[in-house]
Amino acid sequence: MSLFDDYQIQPIINAKGSSTRVSGGFLAPEVAAAMKQAGEHCFDMAELQAAASRVIADVTGAEAGIVTSGAAAGLLLGTAACVAGLDPDKMSRLPDTTGMKNEVIMVRSQRNFYDHAVRTAGVRIVEVGLPDRVAGAGVRDAEPWEIAAAINERTAAIMYVANANARPALEEVARVANSQHVPLIVDAAAQLPPASNLRRFIAAGADLVAFSGGKAIGGPQGSGILAGGRDLIMSAILQNLDLDIAWAQWSPPPSLIDKHRLVGIPPHGIGRTCKVGKETIFGLLTALRLFLADTDQQRHDRGLAHVRRIASTAGSLRTASGAIREGSLPRYVVTLAENCPLSGMEACVALQNGTPPIHADPSQAANGVISFNPSCLREGDAEAIGRRLRELFG
Repeated sequence: MSLFDDYQIQPIINAKGSSTRVSGGFLAPEVAAAMKQAGEHCFDMAELQAAASRVIADVTGAEAGIVTSGAAAGLLLGTAACVAGLDPDKMSRLPDTTGMKNEVIMVRSQRNFYDHAVRTAGVRIVEVGLPDRVAGAGVRDAEPWEIAAAINERTAAIMYVANANARPALEEVARVANSQHVPLIVDAAAQLPPASNLRRFIAAGADLVAFSGGKAIGGPQGSGILAGGRDLIMSAILQNLDLDIAWAQWSPPPSLIDKHRLVGIPPHGIGRTCKVGKETIFGLLTALRLFLADTDQQRHDRGLAHVRRIASTAGSLRTASGAIREGSLPRYVVTLAENCPLSGMEACVALQNGTPPIHADPSQAANGVISFNPSCLREGDAEAIGRRLRELFG
């Protein structure tokens, strides 16, 4: 009897991608082995994060970095760092930001469910810009001068969500932030690949950047990276670590935490709920090494091989048409025909409720389009998807 039988849970075919909702992807054997080995030993967690900081700084070009319990945790810790700085009293009072800088500027078209992590630190998001291009009422979005006009003595940071359609350009926002000495936080959770994006955002002028560790990097699903300026990273880790220790006993590594710059040890911070285990840190660092040893082209080619097998097995469909859509990660896209008896969402539900359960990307289901992401497919999954498509669409 398998582990899954013990708990009466059935594995799925994940054609949605590395989304947490469908548990992300798979751990490479090296990553699983690193996590197992880490679990057999004990470490000083500050020293372990300091070791991680050296690796992250090297691969991102940042001054420092830490492993977080996901990209959203990185946003919370980064925001808290921008608000509290290196003041233990301010750290102890969060999320009560009375008397502190407690506003974060954000372009209205970049608002999303994940900015709840930013607001958790006790700040208020100040929206700028009218996204006419998104609403279809025009071509404009927020502009750099609108961000500059919103900056005042209460501004703790500017929040920027990186994607191909984000406006204004990151470099333009960075110029405003840097000229006004306001920290710029970049949410780059899903901006890998290409691997070059690990360095892109810091190089463009970001003060902090958060990545997911459980998506393209291939680390534990509950992992992430926060990279940036040394003082901000120091504040972030101080609000994350277990600091139940006497001052005389506390000897954190100076490369990560300069004890002599503090008036005292802060209490457990607002990011204490985002605890990161030793297994997660070693797993993420191992996955990061493997990710960098791979190439964007190799990742593309593996994905393309999967979607070609979906296409080959599905063949010609009667009530839908299938096509391979190229990109950094190729996808197989099914567009329902007018005579299809199912709507896009009904087709997604049918795939999900079949045997085996297949979870596709439903983001365009309302338009009759279903996408299949190959990043989390195992051998044989592509053929299973193709067969099920033939059953549903002839």
